[in-house]
Amino acid sequence: MVDLLLETDLPNRLYRGKVRDTFDLGDRLLIVATDRVSAFDVVLEGGVPRKGEVLSRLSAWWFERIREVVPNHFITLVTAETSHLLPFAIDERYYGRSMIVRKARRLDAECIVRVYLSGSGWKEYQRTGMVCGERLPEGLRESERLPQAIFTPSTKADAGHDENITYERLTEIIGEDAANAAKLRSIAIYDYGRIVAEERGIIIADTKFEFGIWNEEVILIDECMTPDSSRFWPLAGYAPGGPQPSFDKQPVRDWMVASGWKDGDAAPVLPADVAAATTERYLTAYRMLTGQELPS
Repeated sequence: MVDLLLETDLPNRLYRGKVRDTFDLGDRLLIVATDRVSAFDVVLEGGVPRKGEVLSRLSAWWFERIREVVPNHFITLVTAETSHLLPFAIDERYYGRSMIVRKARRLDAECIVRVYLSGSGWKEYQRTGMVCGERLPEGLRESERLPQAIFTPSTKADAGHDENITYERLTEIIGEDAANAAKLRSIAIYDYGRIVAEERGIIIADTKFEFGIWNEEVILIDECMTPDSSRFWPLAGYAPGGPQPSFDKQPVRDWMVASGWKDGDAAPVLPADVAAATTERYLTAYRMLTGQELPS
């Protein structure tokens, strides 16, 4: 049984997120991806084994591949070989799940790119025929591929629910220049990632990015095309007209719905079998995309 890392015990913590804890290293940051899991904006009791490793290692894999096209905050993954770069000692629990990154000023918005109609986008389309102010063709089915990628930003809520917003509202929040750079770079990253993933048998139906300002430039921060930030579907068997099987935390969502949990209830305890099923999906996505098993 792999031990869970749900809480961190390192110095100089700046921020505790739903999944990641961030630590101040002076002109850099240390970001640790824990095994905590959230669904419907609630952090559950318990966690998903190896989840944090998948998030950090897969993000690092993408960051390395896009750095020549879109600047990002990634410096190095923390391992036994690189841990000496930290100003304090850490133990092996943190290896593979932690990244040293540039310290950027976060832009308070989430930048979502959609090429398939699913999730909150599908719900909004059913009501209005639009997604975040973007008018879409009539008669689209759930999970259908859109004619082209659309950029659908949302607010970034530290607590509670994010809300879809228009591009115009995004410019009011982060400024016109930053919004334009975030939009262009989000679509560029997605277009590259979509091609890479499809070659490996995965559809990236949609994905979210976060950006920050570093050296007066808009750069990609946080994570990149992971099962937490993206909707991964198997290419084989894709059939629009309903929900698709996925490589993400859908077992957690399904269990919460089946359990009778309602918005506003206390966070439930995640059963071991649901956690194990979610781990397997994350490991499968990592293996298919990188062509490697997650290191032991």
